[in-house]
Amino acid sequence: MRRRRAQLEEALMKGLMLFSAVAVLGSLFLILGTVIWRGLPAMNLAMLTQTPKGGYYLGKEGGILNAIVGSLYLAIGGTVVAMIVSLPIAIYLQIYGGRSRLTNLVRLALDVLWGVPSIVYGAFGFLVMLGLGLRASLLGGIITLAFLELPIMTRGMDEAISMVPAALKEASYAMGATRMETVFRVVLRQTGPALLTAVLLAFGRGIGDAASVLFTAGYTDRIPTSLLRPVASLPLAVFFQLAVPFPAVQQRAYASALILTIIVLATSLISRRLSSRLTRHIIR
Repeated sequence: MRRRRAQLEEALMKGLMLFSAVAVLGSLFLILGTVIWRGLPAMNLAMLTQTPKGGYYLGKEGGILNAIVGSLYLAIGGTVVAMIVSLPIAIYLQIYGGRSRLTNLVRLALDVLWGVPSIVYGAFGFLVMLGLGLRASLLGGIITLAFLELPIMTRGMDEAISMVPAALKEASYAMGATRMETVFRVVLRQTGPALLTAVLLAFGRGIGDAASVLFTAGYTDRIPTSLLRPVASLPLAVFFQLAVPFPAVQQRAYASALILTIIVLATSLISRRLSSRLTRHIIR
């Protein structure tokens, strides 16, 4: 009786796991299929190489080069700023902080910040901009995205550094190396692929977010030539084009979503490829 009950429980759990896997893959293919089906007919060279012309939002010629370049500017800038701050925090938590109350509090704060809605980051970034006397601009968007990516990147780096075998660090200390020398010569070399994954994960979140840059980056049909000028982004390009009551423009919105999806998927594939190649020489 017990054996039959155990077999039924195991079969039930396998069924649930299979259903979850199918649901995840099905959702992915459904989203990709919808975006490709609706956006591919509107995809052309002009979409990728031109900025919006006069009457673009009425269905006339032009493209979304401004949004593509703007999204890359915002995401790359925000990721670089977040990385400059995140790496020292992660190193402190794992190498210097130990298991103190402060490190536990910092991790708790990061977990809470990870769950904060992006629109809240947008409102906070807007207040920071007002305090600094800035208008909606590329700089404001970069600062806001840096705040958004900071908890994601820091916690990812924190977990990556925690996977370094304690024996490696102890061997480095035994040879007379300082903590900082151990960090640069042992820890960072061992965790390079995982740190890269954390950076690209945060980049993917930043380039696809709309709410956080809605008030801080603004929107423009031009490619920004200064950090203090407004900048377009692909998520907002999708939003604004879907709001136009012209089918041709709405179809371009799906084409914009397809471009954004391709960028995010490419980032994920590159992350996996680099990680698999760089982990060959990692000591487990």
